[in-house]
Amino acid sequence: MRASTNVIVRYSGVYEPADLALLQQVFGQLCEERRLAKKDREQREFLAMELFQVCDDGTHDEADLLRALSKHRRQ
Repeated sequence: MRASTNVIVRYSGVYEPADLALLQQVFGQLCEERRLAKKDREQREFLAMELFQVCDDGTHDEADLLRALSKHRRQ
């Protein structure tokens, strides 16, 4: 059961369809922010790996995922 529509809840390392949809949404927003076109395959693949890593490290909220990977984040 999902705690919120914008939070990923995983069990035993399995992503639910709604979780994947959220990750896709975050990925799309980050690609737009970084101006990555579909032809920028290597950069998009690296970003996808980063996104899954941040999620696997325990960040499951949409806003937190965006904040963690945004180029505009405050350091």
